[in-house]
Amino acid sequence: MKIDKEREDAAVAGEMWLLRLYIAGQTPKSIAALGNLRRLCESQLAGRYQIEVVDLIEHPELAKADQVVAIPTLVRRLPPPMKKIIGDLSNREKVLVGIDAQPITT
Repeated sequence: MKIDKEREDAAVAGEMWLLRLYIAGQTPKSIAALGNLRRLCESQLAGRYQIEVVDLIEHPELAKADQVVAIPTLVRRLPPPMKKIIGDLSNREKVLVGIDAQPITT
């Protein structure tokens, strides 16, 4: 997948996040990971993120691109550098630290 220049510039500036979630079908862990990721993104990155879901049952060849060895795996593609987190993403603080997202304070 090619990322357009405008989106890449926004990501480099820390304005846009491209997150890719690798799953294997509709397993409980895959469903939980996607739900947890969506909630986290809405609360911390509202309007500044894009989530791609890659089902490795349908597209196993895509695991090689991001060197995915376990599922579910979250890959932060943008902003650079690339970061990975394995698991259902239920530990909010661990995910925020893992993708270098600053919590929104109120």
